[in-house]
Amino acid sequence: MNTLFYGFVILVFVSIILLIEAGYFWWKSGHSSEAKRVENRIRMMSAGGHGNDRAGSILKQRELSSSPLMTQLLLKVPRIHALDRWLVQSGLNWSVGKFVMLMVCPPVVIALLGRLIYVPVAALVLLMLIGALYAPFRVKRAVSKRLKRLEEQLPEAADMMSRSLRAGHSFATALGIVGDEMPEPIGSEFRAAFDEINFGVPLNQALGALANRVPISDLRYFVIAVLIQRESGGNLAEILGNISQLIRSRLALLGKVKALSAEGRLSAWILGLLPFALGLVISVVNPGFMKVLWTDPAGLKMVGGAVVLMLFGLVWMRKVIRIHV
Repeated sequence: MNTLFYGFVILVFVSIILLIEAGYFWWKSGHSSEAKRVENRIRMMSAGGHGNDRAGSILKQRELSSSPLMTQLLLKVPRIHALDRWLVQSGLNWSVGKFVMLMVCPPVVIALLGRLIYVPVAALVLLMLIGALYAPFRVKRAVSKRLKRLEEQLPEAADMMSRSLRAGHSFATALGIVGDEMPEPIGSEFRAAFDEINFGVPLNQALGALANRVPISDLRYFVIAVLIQRESGGNLAEILGNISQLIRSRLALLGKVKALSAEGRLSAWILGLLPFALGLVISVVNPGFMKVLWTDPAGLKMVGGAVVLMLFGLVWMRKVIRIHV
């Protein structure tokens, strides 16, 4: 009896010791200062990741949000890093958390105002949709403007690098000169590539990260030409000069194509907006004349058919006037 009692006491003692040790290791792995520091570093490395570039880049990465809790929630969303890369390309200095808040808050505010002030349901839904699409529309417009500006600056940057190489500088130094001398936005992009090379990232990975941040075909041709020259040899200054001349010729041809297709694009805008503008004017001048389109079943069918035909015509005109160079 005494043996069983002593054995039971020893087992309870060992169990308590193991339980205390398990609790200590649990606290140390998840709540200690060292664990929090490691978690913060992992979150900083994964927040602004861009696929395989995260393994090659040793620069500080962007946070998805200023709130750690929101960052953890956003990291669980599939393809969240593609959204972060899109925001980086816009140059707006928005985090993913701020972008999400700008998409969610305006519709909620509009819905609350709609409960205080009577607004028709259709109009309220339309206003909520416009409020939700404001942030994506602004980012898309900023990305288009920034990439267009980068494309226009690329020939001058290639010429500057070609002159730097002819003066005896290395390719990495030429990248730094472009980053210091060229204005935004191309200056910051080349400066980031130069900093990565200085911090020990291989040249091919730094240039690959540059091509990922700036999805322009001309810049990708520039990167491919540099990487091929490093493998096979050749006069890199002459190659960059030829790339600059080729990009300038392509941009000039693109400008000529836009000038020749300007009439078609203007016609598409006029034909697309004219029915709605005319319908609005008639509704103001003679509301009863347009009311039959919403009250009569045949009128609703006519409106639906007209909208479908208009969409088909706009898509067709876009295909005709959009010429890739």
